[in-house]
Amino acid sequence: MTEFAEIWTYLSADPLLWLTLTLAAYGIGDALFHASGRRPYINPVLIAVALLAVLLRITGTSYGTYFEGAQFVHFILGPATVALAVPLHANLHHIRQTAIPLIGALIAGSLAAMISAVAIGAALGLDQATLLALIPKSATAPVALGVSEAIGGSPSLTAVFVITTGITGAIIATPLLNLLRIKDWRARGFAVGVTSHGIGTARAFQVNETAGAFSGVGMGLNALLTALIAPLIANLLFAG
Repeated sequence: MTEFAEIWTYLSADPLLWLTLTLAAYGIGDALFHASGRRPYINPVLIAVALLAVLLRITGTSYGTYFEGAQFVHFILGPATVALAVPLHANLHHIRQTAIPLIGALIAGSLAAMISAVAIGAALGLDQATLLALIPKSATAPVALGVSEAIGGSPSLTAVFVITTGITGAIIATPLLNLLRIKDWRARGFAVGVTSHGIGTARAFQVNETAGAFSGVGMGLNALLTALIAPLIANLLFAG
C-alpha cells in the first residue's frame, strides 16, 4: 500500500493523468449507454461525473488539482458550442418558418427557468448567494459562470447547478415529451435546448437531427437572453 501511495502521488502530480481519467470515465459511460440500447437514464455524463467524484474522494484529490489536468475539456466547450452552427445552418429554412413561435417560447422558457429556480430555492430556505447561483443554471456553462460571477453568485456552485440541470433534462426530456404527446421535433428540440443547454442538446442529436438543430438554437438564444436579463432579475428580486 505504501508503494501504491507513492506511485499515485507521483502520477497525480502530472496534469495529463486527470485529462486521461476524465476521457476514460466518459468512455466508460458512453459504452454503458450504448450497451443499454441508448436508454436516456444511462447518461454518459452522469456516469463520468459519478466515477470521477468517487475517485477524487478516495484519493483525497482537490478539485483544483483535478482541474489543472482536465481544463482542456473545459476549454473545448467554446469550440463545441460554436460547432452547433453547422446543423443550425442546415435547418435554417425551418427556423425562419417558425421564428415568431420560437421567440415566444424562448422568452417564456428562459424566464420560467430562472424565476422558478429562485422561487423553489427560496421556499426551501436557501440563502441569497445560492439563489443567485441558481439563476443562470439553464444557460450553457461558459455563459452561466460569467453571469453568476457578475450578479454576485458563486461560479463554482453555478457549475454544479448547470451540470445537474443538463443531466436531468437529458434523462427526463424524451419520456416527458412523449408523455405529453409532443411530436414536432422542432418544438421538442427547442424546449430541450432552452432548459438543458449542451448536455440536453447532445441527447437531442442522438434522438433526431432536426431536434438537435433546434436544441442548439434554443441553447444559443437562451444563453444570450440569460446574459441580458439575469442581472435585471437579480436586481429586482434582491435589491437592497
